[in-house]
Amino acid sequence: MMPDYKQIYTDILQEKFPEKLIDSTIMFKLETLHSAIDILKFNQIIFGEPEYTLGRKSQRLRSYDEESILKILSYQKRNELTNLQLSHHFKISRNTIAKWKIIFKV
Repeated sequence: MMPDYKQIYTDILQEKFPEKLIDSTIMFKLETLHSAIDILKFNQIIFGEPEYTLGRKSQRLRSYDEESILKILSYQKRNELTNLQLSHHFKISRNTIAKWKIIFKV
């Protein structure tokens, strides 16, 4: 059972950012929220880049589905990144990335 992210973000936009509801690119992205990565990107578009201290604290609350994890690991392979470089790019612990590689045998 997944939360209805479309409804959640629609409510947020109506209440706090009604001017962004006019933007067609935001509305298109709102319609295509499927994976955790899509949701994180959309959240960044709406609210902007989080403060360093806030981003680190809220990182504990993130969870990734299998599809998102495999996309992140394929991004690493495609761009030939180390675990450290990938962790900085996605703001994920390098130990988490190493754990995912073991679990998904990548």
